[in-house]
Amino acid sequence: MSKNYLITGGAGFIGCNYARRLILRGENVSILDNLSRAGAAANLEWIEKETGKKSFQFTLADIRDFDAVNKTAKDQDVIVHLAAQVAVTTSVVDPRTDFEINAGGTFNVLEAARLNGRQPNVIYASTNKVYGGLDDLEIIEEPTRYSISHYPDGISELRGLDFHSPYGCSKGCGDQYMHDYFRIYGIPTVVFRQSCIYGTRQFGIEDQGWVAWFIIAAVKEMPIKIYGDGKQVRDLLYIEDLLDAYDAAIRMSEKSQGQVYNIGGGKDNSISIWNEFSVLLEEIQGRKLSVERYDWRPGDQKVYISDIRKIKSQLNWSPEYHNQKGIRALSEWVQENKALFV
Repeated sequence: MSKNYLITGGAGFIGCNYARRLILRGENVSILDNLSRAGAAANLEWIEKETGKKSFQFTLADIRDFDAVNKTAKDQDVIVHLAAQVAVTTSVVDPRTDFEINAGGTFNVLEAARLNGRQPNVIYASTNKVYGGLDDLEIIEEPTRYSISHYPDGISELRGLDFHSPYGCSKGCGDQYMHDYFRIYGIPTVVFRQSCIYGTRQFGIEDQGWVAWFIIAAVKEMPIKIYGDGKQVRDLLYIEDLLDAYDAAIRMSEKSQGQVYNIGGGKDNSISIWNEFSVLLEEIQGRKLSVERYDWRPGDQKVYISDIRKIKSQLNWSPEYHNQKGIRALSEWVQENKALFV
Protein backbone atom coordinates (compact mmCIF):
# COMPACT_ATOMS: atom_id res chain seq x y z
CA MET A 1 0.00 0.00 0.00
CA SER A 2 1.42 3.38 -1.00
CA LYS A 3 2.19 6.06 1.58
CA ASN A 4 2.01 9.83 1.50
CA TYR A 5 5.48 11.40 1.72
CA LEU A 6 6.36 15.05 2.24
CA ILE A 7 9.95 16.02 1.44
CA THR A 8 10.99 19.47 2.64
CA GLY A 9 13.85 20.69 0.50
CA GLY A 10 12.72 18.14 -2.04
CA ALA A 11 14.29 20.02 -4.95
CA GLY A 12 17.73 19.76 -3.38
CA PHE A 13 20.37 17.13 -4.02
CA ILE A 14 19.17 14.48 -1.55
CA GLY A 15 15.51 15.40 -1.86
CA CYS A 16 15.21 15.14 -5.64
CA ASN A 17 16.93 11.75 -5.69
CA TYR A 18 14.62 10.46 -2.97
CA ALA A 19 11.52 11.92 -4.64
CA ARG A 20 12.37 10.14 -7.89
CA ARG A 21 12.90 6.84 -6.08
CA LEU A 22 9.63 7.12 -4.15
CA ILE A 23 7.51 8.12 -7.15
CA LEU A 24 8.88 5.33 -9.34
CA ARG A 25 7.91 2.76 -6.74
CA GLY A 26 4.39 4.11 -6.44
CA GLU A 27 4.43 6.37 -3.38
CA ASN A 28 2.51 9.66 -3.23
CA VAL A 29 5.04 12.48 -3.01
CA SER A 30 4.71 16.14 -2.03
CA ILE A 31 7.64 18.54 -2.19
CA LEU A 32 8.03 21.80 -0.30
CA ASP A 33 10.93 23.98 -1.45
CA ASN A 34 11.67 27.68 -1.90
CA LEU A 35 13.98 26.96 -4.88
CA SER A 36 16.66 29.26 -3.46
CA ARG A 37 19.50 26.81 -4.02
CA ALA A 38 21.37 26.72 -7.32
CA GLY A 39 20.16 23.79 -9.37
CA ALA A 40 16.86 23.39 -7.51
CA ALA A 41 14.66 24.37 -10.45
CA ALA A 42 16.63 22.06 -12.74
CA ASN A 43 16.19 19.25 -10.23
CA LEU A 44 12.41 19.70 -10.25
CA GLU A 45 12.41 19.50 -14.04
CA TRP A 46 14.53 16.37 -13.83
CA ILE A 47 12.10 14.66 -11.43
CA GLU A 48 9.23 15.43 -13.79
CA LYS A 49 11.20 14.17 -16.79
CA GLU A 50 12.03 10.94 -14.96
CA THR A 51 8.60 10.29 -13.47
CA GLY A 52 6.08 12.09 -15.70
CA LYS A 53 4.02 15.25 -15.59
CA LYS A 54 2.00 15.82 -12.42
CA SER A 55 3.66 12.85 -10.73
CA PHE A 56 4.08 14.82 -7.49
CA GLN A 57 2.63 17.78 -5.64
CA PHE A 58 4.83 20.86 -5.38
CA THR A 59 4.51 23.75 -2.92
CA LEU A 60 6.71 26.80 -3.46
CA ALA A 61 7.26 27.92 0.13
CA ASP A 62 9.89 28.59 2.75
CA ILE A 63 10.40 26.25 5.70
CA ARG A 64 10.13 29.32 7.96
CA ASP A 65 6.48 29.77 6.90
CA PHE A 66 4.61 27.67 9.45
CA ASP A 67 1.22 28.00 7.78
CA ALA A 68 2.61 26.64 4.51
CA VAL A 69 4.44 23.81 6.28
CA ASN A 70 1.40 22.91 8.37
CA LYS A 71 -0.91 22.90 5.35
CA THR A 72 1.45 20.74 3.28
CA ALA A 73 2.03 18.31 6.16
CA LYS A 74 -1.64 17.39 6.54
CA ASP A 75 -2.47 13.77 5.67
CA GLN A 76 1.21 12.83 5.33
CA ASP A 77 2.41 9.45 6.59
CA VAL A 78 6.12 10.30 6.33
CA ILE A 79 7.93 13.64 6.50
CA VAL A 80 11.53 13.73 5.32
CA HIS A 81 12.98 17.01 6.56
CA LEU A 82 15.89 18.07 4.38
CA ALA A 83 15.31 21.82 3.96
CA ALA A 84 18.17 23.69 5.60
CA GLN A 85 20.84 26.34 5.50
CA VAL A 86 23.76 24.06 4.76
CA ALA A 87 27.06 25.98 4.97
CA VAL A 88 29.18 26.62 8.07
CA THR A 89 30.71 29.72 6.47
CA THR A 90 27.30 31.22 5.70
CA SER A 91 26.20 30.61 9.29
CA VAL A 92 29.21 32.54 10.59
CA VAL A 93 28.38 35.53 8.36
CA ASP A 94 24.62 35.48 9.04
CA PRO A 95 23.85 33.45 12.17
CA ARG A 96 20.31 34.79 12.60
CA THR A 97 19.10 33.53 9.23
CA ASP A 98 20.88 30.25 9.84
CA PHE A 99 19.04 29.86 13.15
CA GLU A 100 15.66 30.81 11.72
CA ILE A 101 15.95 28.26 8.91
CA ASN A 102 17.56 25.35 10.71
CA ALA A 103 16.21 25.62 14.25
CA GLY A 104 12.97 27.47 13.54
CA GLY A 105 12.22 25.55 10.35
CA THR A 106 12.73 22.22 12.08
CA PHE A 107 10.45 23.29 14.92
CA ASN A 108 7.80 24.14 12.30
CA VAL A 109 8.08 20.66 10.82
CA LEU A 110 7.73 19.01 14.21
CA GLU A 111 4.74 21.12 15.18
CA ALA A 112 3.11 20.29 11.85
CA ALA A 113 3.76 16.61 12.52
CA ARG A 114 2.28 16.92 16.03
CA LEU A 115 -0.85 18.62 14.69
CA ASN A 116 -1.11 16.22 11.75
CA GLY A 117 -3.02 13.69 13.88
CA ARG A 118 -1.49 10.69 12.09
CA GLN A 119 1.79 10.46 14.04
CA PRO A 120 3.83 10.53 10.82
CA ASN A 121 7.34 9.15 10.65
CA VAL A 122 9.79 12.06 10.57
CA ILE A 123 13.28 11.63 9.12
CA TYR A 124 15.72 14.42 9.97
CA ALA A 125 19.00 15.10 8.18
CA SER A 126 21.30 16.23 10.97
CA THR A 127 25.07 16.56 10.73
CA ASN A 128 28.32 15.29 12.21
CA LYS A 129 29.03 18.92 13.15
CA VAL A 130 26.95 18.40 16.31
CA TYR A 131 30.05 16.69 17.76
CA GLY A 132 32.11 19.87 17.40
CA GLY A 133 35.78 19.97 16.48
CA LEU A 134 36.64 16.83 18.53
CA ASP A 135 39.50 18.89 19.92
CA ASP A 136 39.74 16.89 23.14
CA LEU A 137 40.75 13.75 21.25
CA GLU A 138 44.32 12.74 20.51
CA ILE A 139 44.78 13.50 16.83
CA ILE A 140 47.66 11.72 15.11
CA GLU A 141 49.20 13.30 12.03
CA GLU A 142 50.19 10.76 9.41
CA PRO A 143 51.83 11.39 6.01
CA THR A 144 48.55 11.78 4.08
CA ARG A 145 45.85 12.05 6.76
CA TYR A 146 44.90 12.56 10.40
CA SER A 147 43.62 9.75 12.61
CA ILE A 148 42.15 9.34 16.10
CA SER A 149 43.89 6.64 18.07
CA HIS A 150 41.04 5.71 20.45
CA TYR A 151 38.25 5.50 17.86
CA PRO A 152 39.33 2.89 15.28
CA ASP A 153 35.69 2.39 14.17
CA GLY A 154 34.87 6.09 14.11
CA ILE A 155 32.70 8.34 16.26
CA SER A 156 29.67 6.63 17.79
CA GLU A 157 26.33 8.02 18.91
CA LEU A 158 27.56 7.79 22.51
CA ARG A 159 29.95 10.67 21.90
CA GLY A 160 28.92 13.82 23.80
CA LEU A 161 27.53 16.72 21.80
CA ASP A 162 29.56 19.89 21.41
CA PHE A 163 27.92 22.31 19.00
CA HIS A 164 30.59 24.43 17.28
CA SER A 165 29.76 27.24 14.84
CA PRO A 166 26.29 28.76 14.41
CA TYR A 167 25.54 25.99 11.90
CA GLY A 168 26.44 23.31 14.45
CA CYS A 169 24.21 25.03 17.02
CA SER A 170 21.21 25.43 14.73
CA LYS A 171 21.36 21.91 13.33
CA GLY A 172 22.03 20.53 16.80
CA CYS A 173 18.99 22.38 18.13
CA GLY A 174 16.84 20.66 15.52
CA ASP A 175 18.54 17.35 16.27
CA GLN A 176 17.59 17.56 19.94
CA TYR A 177 14.05 18.78 19.25
CA MET A 178 13.54 15.74 17.01
CA HIS A 179 14.71 13.40 19.74
CA ASP A 180 12.51 15.08 22.35
CA TYR A 181 9.34 15.16 20.24
CA PHE A 182 9.55 11.38 20.23
CA ARG A 183 9.90 11.27 24.01
CA ILE A 184 7.23 13.86 24.79
CA TYR A 185 4.69 13.45 21.98
CA GLY A 186 5.45 9.99 20.63
CA ILE A 187 6.23 11.27 17.12
CA PRO A 188 8.31 8.48 15.49
CA THR A 189 11.33 10.60 14.63
CA VAL A 190 14.69 9.35 13.36
CA VAL A 191 17.81 11.51 13.39
CA PHE A 192 20.57 10.83 10.88
CA ARG A 193 23.81 12.58 11.81
CA GLN A 194 25.14 12.58 8.30
CA SER A 195 28.77 12.67 7.25
CA CYS A 196 29.78 13.58 3.66
CA ILE A 197 26.97 12.61 1.30
CA TYR A 198 27.69 12.85 -2.41
CA GLY A 199 26.23 11.78 -5.72
CA THR A 200 24.46 12.78 -8.92
CA ARG A 201 22.29 15.93 -9.02
CA GLN A 202 24.59 17.53 -6.41
CA PHE A 203 25.43 21.12 -7.29
CA GLY A 204 28.28 21.47 -4.81
CA ILE A 205 29.82 24.82 -3.92
CA GLU A 206 33.06 25.77 -2.18
CA ASP A 207 31.69 25.68 1.35
CA GLN A 208 29.22 22.81 1.05
CA GLY A 209 29.21 19.56 -0.89
CA TRP A 210 32.99 19.47 -1.29
CA VAL A 211 33.18 16.13 -3.11
CA ALA A 212 30.90 17.35 -5.90
CA TRP A 213 32.54 20.78 -5.93
CA PHE A 214 36.04 19.32 -6.38
CA ILE A 215 34.80 17.20 -9.26
CA ILE A 216 32.93 20.11 -10.87
CA ALA A 217 36.01 22.34 -10.56
CA ALA A 218 38.22 19.60 -12.03
CA VAL A 219 35.91 19.07 -15.01
CA LYS A 220 35.73 22.84 -15.62
CA GLU A 221 39.54 23.05 -15.22
CA MET A 222 39.24 25.54 -12.36
CA PRO A 223 41.63 25.72 -9.38
CA ILE A 224 40.45 23.67 -6.41
CA LYS A 225 40.44 25.57 -3.12
CA ILE A 226 41.71 23.64 -0.09
CA TYR A 227 41.03 24.98 3.41
CA GLY A 228 43.54 23.69 5.95
CA ASP A 229 46.29 21.28 4.97
CA GLY A 230 44.22 18.74 3.04
CA LYS A 231 44.86 15.94 5.54
CA GLN A 232 41.38 16.27 7.07
CA VAL A 233 39.59 12.93 6.92
CA ARG A 234 35.92 12.28 6.15
CA ASP A 235 33.94 9.14 5.44
CA LEU A 236 32.00 9.38 2.19
CA LEU A 237 28.54 7.96 1.54
CA TYR A 238 27.00 7.75 -1.92
CA ILE A 239 23.45 9.05 -2.30
CA GLU A 240 21.85 5.68 -3.10
CA ASP A 241 23.24 4.20 0.11
CA LEU A 242 21.80 7.08 2.15
CA LEU A 243 18.38 6.60 0.57
CA ASP A 244 18.54 2.90 1.39
CA ALA A 245 19.07 3.91 5.03
CA TYR A 246 16.04 6.22 4.94
CA ASP A 247 13.95 3.40 3.49
CA ALA A 248 15.17 0.99 6.15
CA ALA A 249 14.33 3.42 8.96
CA ILE A 250 10.78 3.89 7.65
CA ARG A 251 10.26 0.20 6.91
CA MET A 252 11.49 -0.80 10.40
CA SER A 253 9.95 2.10 12.29
CA GLU A 254 9.34 -0.04 15.38
CA LYS A 255 13.15 -0.29 15.74
CA SER A 256 14.23 3.11 14.43
CA GLN A 257 11.73 5.47 16.07
CA GLY A 258 13.35 7.75 18.62
CA GLN A 259 16.81 6.67 17.51
CA VAL A 260 19.85 8.67 16.46
CA TYR A 261 22.18 7.17 13.86
CA ASN A 262 25.60 8.29 12.74
CA ILE A 263 25.50 7.70 9.01
CA GLY A 264 28.36 7.77 6.54
CA GLY A 265 30.59 5.45 4.62
CA GLY A 266 32.34 4.31 7.79
CA LYS A 267 36.03 3.55 8.22
CA ASP A 268 36.23 1.57 4.96
CA ASN A 269 35.18 4.67 2.99
CA SER A 270 37.28 7.25 4.81
CA ILE A 271 39.59 9.48 2.80
CA SER A 272 41.63 12.64 3.35
CA ILE A 273 39.97 15.52 1.54
CA TRP A 274 42.92 16.29 -0.69
CA ASN A 275 46.09 14.26 -0.09
CA GLU A 276 44.24 11.01 -0.83
CA PHE A 277 41.16 12.23 -2.71
CA SER A 278 43.34 14.02 -5.27
CA VAL A 279 45.07 10.78 -6.25
CA LEU A 280 41.75 9.22 -7.18
CA LEU A 281 40.41 12.34 -8.88
CA GLU A 282 43.57 12.92 -10.91
CA GLU A 283 43.48 9.30 -12.03
CA ILE A 284 39.88 9.75 -13.23
CA GLN A 285 40.63 13.11 -14.91
CA GLY A 286 43.89 11.90 -16.41
CA ARG A 287 45.82 15.03 -15.46
CA LYS A 288 47.36 17.01 -12.60
CA LEU A 289 44.90 19.36 -10.88
CA SER A 290 45.48 22.99 -9.89
CA VAL A 291 45.14 23.84 -6.18
CA GLU A 292 44.80 27.03 -4.14
CA ARG A 293 45.33 26.82 -0.36
CA TYR A 294 43.57 28.81 2.36
CA ASP A 295 43.41 28.94 6.17
CA TRP A 296 41.37 26.51 8.25
CA ARG A 297 37.64 27.19 8.55
CA PRO A 298 35.98 27.52 12.00
CA GLY A 299 34.74 24.24 13.45
CA ASP A 300 36.47 22.13 10.80
CA GLN A 301 37.15 18.69 12.24
CA LYS A 302 40.57 17.24 11.46
CA VAL A 303 39.02 13.78 11.47
CA TYR A 304 35.45 12.64 11.30
CA ILE A 305 34.56 9.03 10.55
CA SER A 306 31.11 7.69 11.37
CA ASP A 307 30.89 4.58 13.50
CA ILE A 308 28.07 2.88 11.61
CA ARG A 309 27.83 -0.30 13.69
CA LYS A 310 24.56 0.77 15.35
CA ILE A 311 22.60 1.23 12.12
CA LYS A 312 24.17 -1.91 10.66
CA SER A 313 22.99 -3.91 13.65
CA GLN A 314 19.52 -2.39 14.11
CA LEU A 315 18.44 -1.83 10.50
CA ASN A 316 20.58 -4.38 8.63
CA TRP A 317 22.07 -1.62 6.47
CA SER A 318 25.55 -1.31 4.97
CA PRO A 319 27.04 0.90 2.23
CA GLU A 320 27.17 -0.74 -1.19
CA TYR A 321 29.16 1.95 -3.00
CA HIS A 322 32.89 2.08 -2.28
CA ASN A 323 34.58 5.46 -2.79
CA GLN A 324 36.12 4.56 -6.12
CA LYS A 325 32.81 3.40 -7.58
CA GLY A 326 30.83 6.37 -6.28
CA ILE A 327 33.36 9.07 -7.17
CA ARG A 328 33.70 7.66 -10.67
CA ALA A 329 29.90 7.62 -11.09
CA LEU A 330 29.63 11.26 -9.97
CA SER A 331 32.54 12.28 -12.21
CA GLU A 332 30.88 10.71 -15.23
CA TRP A 333 27.60 12.49 -14.45
CA VAL A 334 29.31 15.89 -14.11
CA GLN A 335 31.21 15.32 -17.36
CA GLU A 336 27.99 14.39 -19.18
CA ASN A 337 26.12 17.39 -17.75
CA LYS A 338 28.71 20.16 -17.99
CA ALA A 339 26.07 22.53 -19.36
CA LEU A 340 24.39 22.53 -15.93
CA PHE A 341 27.49 24.04 -14.31
CA VAL A 342 27.80 27.46 -15.92
